[in-house]
Amino acid sequence: MNANRRVFAARATRTLGATLLALAASAALSIAHAQAGAMKVTLAGGSVGGAWSAIGNAIGETLRKEYTSTSFTYEPGREAGNLQLVSSGKVELGIAHAQLAKQAAAGVDPFKAPLTNVRAIAMIDPEAAVQIFAHKNSGITSIEQIRDKKMPVRVALNSKGTLMAITGEQVFEAYGFSVKDIASWGGRVDYVAYNNGLASMKNGQIDLIINMLAFPAGQVTNAARDIPLAMIGLSPDAIGKLNGKLGTESIDVPAGTYDFAPQKVNTVRGSVVVVASTDMKDEDAARIVSAMLKHFDFLQKSHATLARLTPASLTQVAPLQLHPGAAAAYRKAGLIK
Repeated sequence: MNANRRVFAARATRTLGATLLALAASAALSIAHAQAGAMKVTLAGGSVGGAWSAIGNAIGETLRKEYTSTSFTYEPGREAGNLQLVSSGKVELGIAHAQLAKQAAAGVDPFKAPLTNVRAIAMIDPEAAVQIFAHKNSGITSIEQIRDKKMPVRVALNSKGTLMAITGEQVFEAYGFSVKDIASWGGRVDYVAYNNGLASMKNGQIDLIINMLAFPAGQVTNAARDIPLAMIGLSPDAIGKLNGKLGTESIDVPAGTYDFAPQKVNTVRGSVVVVASTDMKDEDAARIVSAMLKHFDFLQKSHATLARLTPASLTQVAPLQLHPGAAAAYRKAGLIK
């Protein structure tokens, strides 16, 4: 009897050992698989609390959902700086307007030298429209009026190093004057984050604010509860100059987009993209795109700008070229040929 028990115990021990080894091997394989899919990604976007911050973090969350061991960091930045950080390999991803990335490739101001190794991963905002708002108490009804009357206007543009700030300056140039002229007339131009500019307008410190953003913009709708706003459009001549200089496109903001703007407003638009360096491995670029596509429903729910997109929209990155790895992922998904 004792002998039989010893035999049974030995067999049970061997069986348990084999089971534990199998479980350990399975766990090791699972860990290896997770580590193989893991990524370390830093994305440079815009100021904390802005649209780019929300969108950038949402993209990071798709990576975490798809590759559970992924390390993702969102880094507040400025647009031109984002492109330089990506080009130099200091961050993996950046957010910028496609039109500014085109200027970067050509080495046009504010870039000291051409950044030729920047490619697009995805388009995330097709309607970054130039929107100009004046405080009604300022009496401003057009950009021509500022020029003709040499008004000492107080202007808020977005932070320096962004296409939004460059475009704001170019709006004035299209009408034949500059930010230096505004200063000589007794006015000033502040380069600040958009929310800060709106806050200054609410406090009576700013007369005119210019930015590029989707419409209707929640920031504007909220600000209009406390600030009497007027929306100002661009002339056909100014639109032609801006499109030729910056590579923007003509667009109309429909009548009634904002309660205080009952008329259609003519303006221009750019597009916002996520970019990476050509040094990024094709495999990594494909993984990022695959995660965004697989969790596209999550992206759409994360921000109103993304809610307007379709998976095919992500591929529309002109005038930039897609990163080869991103293109391969879109091709595999049947979104491009």
